[in-house]
Formats: sequence, C-alpha cells, structure tokens
Amino acid sequence: MHNKVILTSTDTTIGFISQSTKALDRAKNRIKGKKYITALPYLKSIQKRVPKSHKNFVRRAKKSTFILSKDYSFRVIKDNKHQKLIKKLGWAYTTSANKSGKNFNLSYAISKADIVIFPLTNSTPSTIYKLYKNKKIKIR
Repeated sequence: MHNKVILTSTDTTIGFISQSTKALDRAKNRIKGKKYITALPYLKSIQKRVPKSHKNFVRRAKKSTFILSKDYSFRVIKDNKHQKLIKKLGWAYTTSANKSGKNFNLSYAISKADIVIFPLTNSTPSTIYKLYKNKKIKIR
C-alpha cells in the first residue's frame, strides 16, 4: 500500500492519497520537491509542536489545513469515512485529484489511481491557515 495512489472522497474534496510523494508526483505530473499536506487520524499524530496560542483553535477546527513550517503542513481528519482509511494507513499525504495546475477531471483522476474508493463526492476545499507563534494567517 505504501507506493499506491488511492482516489477517494476526502473530508473535503475528491483527492489522491498515498504514503509516497513520488507516486503522487507521477499521478499529478507535479514538479519534484513540492510539499504535500499530511492527513492524520488523531491530534496526537502531529509531528511538530503547535504553538500554545493556537492549540484550542487547531483542536476545534474542522476541514482546516495548518502550515507550521515551510516543510510541514497537516490536516486532522474528523470525517468518519475518510478517517477510517487514514487510521488504517496511519497517515497519508493528500492532494486534490487533478493534474497539477488544471481543473478536476474524473476520467483523468481514475486513470492515474491504483485504487479507487467509491462513491466519489466533491465538497468545498479545506481552509488553510499558516500558524506563527502568536498569529495566524488565513491563506484560503
């Protein structure tokens, strides 16, 4: 499962998930070195320290992505169906299921996935916050 690209309905949009950035780069035709969001099943799985001033905000947030540094961003999955998959994997990189810089195309997404989990339903993308020690900036 480590190198497989899974197409599924995430807690926000239809997306690719994988534990391999190389597999996701190939699926999206994306340049190497660009960072991915890490999907986590639990708050305790966060690998970097969340600033104390934002801990309550992060714990209560739904469908939100947090950037802690230029090389680490995460989203704690709270949607039951998607969370079950992430729990089985332990964690996964997640991204939208489209060719890099292009709009979503279902046939393209299915052709690039190793595993497809139906039904595929689309929702609104996550809100993205950049967290600093004493401030947060809403990016999207």
